Amino acid sequence: MRVFLLLCLLALGNAKPYQPINVMDFMKNYDIMMSDAGDEDDEDEDDNDDDFDDEDENCPAGCHCSPRVMQCSDQGLISIPEKIPEDTVMIDLQNNDITEIKEDDFKGLNKLYGLFLINNKISKIHPKAFRNMDHLRLLYLSYNMLNEVPANLPPNVIELRFHENNINRIQKDAFKGLRKLHVLELGANPLANSGIELGAFNGLSTLYIGIAEAKLTAVPKDLPSSITELSLDYNKISKVEVEDFLRYKNLQRLGLGFNQIKFVENGSFVSIPNIREIHMDNNRLKKVPPGLSSLRYLQVIFLHANKIGSVGVNDFCPIRSSVKKNLYTGISLFANPVKYWDIQPATFRCVTGRRGVQLGNFRKK
Repeated sequence: MRVFLLLCLLALGNAKPYQPINVMDFMKNYDIMMSDAGDEDDEDEDDNDDDFDDEDENCPAGCHCSPRVMQCSDQGLISIPEKIPEDTVMIDLQNNDITEIKEDDFKGLNKLYGLFLINNKISKIHPKAFRNMDHLRLLYLSYNMLNEVPANLPPNVIELRFHENNINRIQKDAFKGLRKLHVLELGANPLANSGIELGAFNGLSTLYIGIAEAKLTAVPKDLPSSITELSLDYNKISKVEVEDFLRYKNLQRLGLGFNQIKFVENGSFVSIPNIREIHMDNNRLKKVPPGLSSLRYLQVIFLHANKIGSVGVNDFCPIRSSVKKNLYTGISLFANPVKYWDIQPATFRCVTGRRGVQLGNFRKK
């Protein structure tokens, strides 16, 4: 269930240019999970579903209410609506002009599961704004004006999204107590390595962390050791070293595309033996990174749009075929100066088929 939920969350909310999300899609997932869990708290809510609609006097002005969902997107709101029904499970406040979340804005909403505040102008959140919100699992604060991670986040949240704010610092214990957090999106913030304090991620067992489109010049060393997916695309990382992934032994997908990587130290990938997918396209590599042939489960490696001039026969595949547990399904080498006719056919002996390799002529711009 945990892996299934992670895939659903990533599919529905990956960091992209702002697009309104459909809250009802999350509601469907919520109903499925509650049904699987046999949540007794929903029995009373189901009995009242017919009484909670657009005409309900409890629905704030300008909003649309349906069973357990309040939708107030695109209403030009400058503050959180008052008198939100206490049985609300999902609140949609996307694309408004809200600037602040006050202490009592969500008071009494103890059943709230999802709160979507994407694309507002929020720069201030009261330290007690999320108190008693033990059922909140999804908190979307992307495309706002926050300068730092809010204090006292909901303790049982499983997904936090701060994509494209003004966050340039993550203080120690910023996510303290969030032991159930699976997804943490921090991309498109002006966050440098020096802005991540030691211990900033203490206590987390997160599966996915995204810090793409930031100002990182090196792979962060103090992220949770539990991560299985790490997105660091569109940064200013210039090299990969052995010490970079020592903590991340469970890593299965690594995004390092669109950086400035010129050098990969031999042995850098030894500590991530379970890696399935590596993106190192659009960098400045002059050769295939060393050590790929020792990664038994690696299936996808993107190296296109680099400066690779030659490819060795053992760069991707081990000498003994029995060592490789998963065959490659994708190797991209196009937009490199290597001449594809100089690459020996045996180089791709551990690829599923010809379509698994993408080559092409190199054309100087």
